[in-house]
Amino acid sequence: MEKLYNLLEEHYDEMVEIRRYLHENPELSFQEVNTPKYIAAYHRALGHEVKEGVGGRGVVAKLHGAKTGKTVALRADFDALAIQEQNELPYKSKVDGVMHACGHDGHTATLLVLAKVLNKLRDEIEGTIVFIHQHAEEIAPGGAISMIKDGCLEGVDVIFGTHLWSTEPLGNIMLKEGPLMAAADGIYINVKGKGGHGSDPSNTKDSILIAAQFITNLQQLVSRRVNPTESAVVSIGHIEALNPFNVIADSVKMKGTVRTFDDETRNLLEKEIEEMLKASCYLTKADYEYDYVRGYPAVINHKEETAFLVDLAPQVSGVENVHICAPLMGGEDFAYYLQHVPGAFFFTGAQNPDVEETYPHHHPKFNFDERALLIAGNTLGTAALQFLKEH
Repeated sequence: MEKLYNLLEEHYDEMVEIRRYLHENPELSFQEVNTPKYIAAYHRALGHEVKEGVGGRGVVAKLHGAKTGKTVALRADFDALAIQEQNELPYKSKVDGVMHACGHDGHTATLLVLAKVLNKLRDEIEGTIVFIHQHAEEIAPGGAISMIKDGCLEGVDVIFGTHLWSTEPLGNIMLKEGPLMAAADGIYINVKGKGGHGSDPSNTKDSILIAAQFITNLQQLVSRRVNPTESAVVSIGHIEALNPFNVIADSVKMKGTVRTFDDETRNLLEKEIEEMLKASCYLTKADYEYDYVRGYPAVINHKEETAFLVDLAPQVSGVENVHICAPLMGGEDFAYYLQHVPGAFFFTGAQNPDVEETYPHHHPKFNFDERALLIAGNTLGTAALQFLKEH
């Protein structure tokens, strides 16, 4: 696939230019207006079959090869986050309180330029390539599920996707068969006690104390209720009781996240968290509200498609190492695509070796080495062409 890589190299500057334009002009999940218009216009200029408004704000473009064959889908997301950028860059976000802090600008730039390059190879393509540009990956229910319902996977035989990973060295490809990323659920709790004066606690039901005991006891669930051979995370990330210093709170609101890989553990924790909350409130006859909101399911890579990428990636120009990684507790709605068609998701290392400190995803100083765009594009493109050739 040397021709593919050479063409991508020729268009690398354009890839960077698009990435930086998108970085300067981020749009929040479910509020994307200009980004999908930009994407659709780019594909139309290439002569691709384009459908806008897929599942809400998604865009799907198709490139029909000169020869008949199977259909491969490649997916990139394009939404940003509600984060104030702290990077001092010439292409810093122009939108106050919004930035691309997860690399979705890079994903989109990669797929657009890859589409242009593959278009130039149309006479050699044996089948169809579908470019799925997805909105709203960052916020559940996400854009994938609605795009699937709107037909983005119709006729698709296999799907591949990648995520630029700022904490993984440039040149590395990470993936594994089976569970790769966790199901990401939310818990929303309101402990309803009885407020009162801080000097008279015996006539109150101290909701702050109840919440504190609950949070402490919650840590026992993973260590004592979940099978030690399974992985799980239960974290409370938000607690709110807005009162003067001398007032015992009437109620406390909490929000948290639960991460699991299998439905049995997921179901267990949903039930056990409420049981522990109920027990904590029972001691003081307090009440509670509990809402367990299921987010994205776990990303489960298919066996054959993962093996295909593991064998293929070492031959891709720019890839230096391919390693089977441990599952990550982060969530991704690419999971929904894999529930409908075979495929695999992988991480493309994007850590800049010349930068002293690397900031993680969703950090206000997040950034990545733009050379990773070329590697991601080459790996996705090679996977698409090779799959069509073999099938």
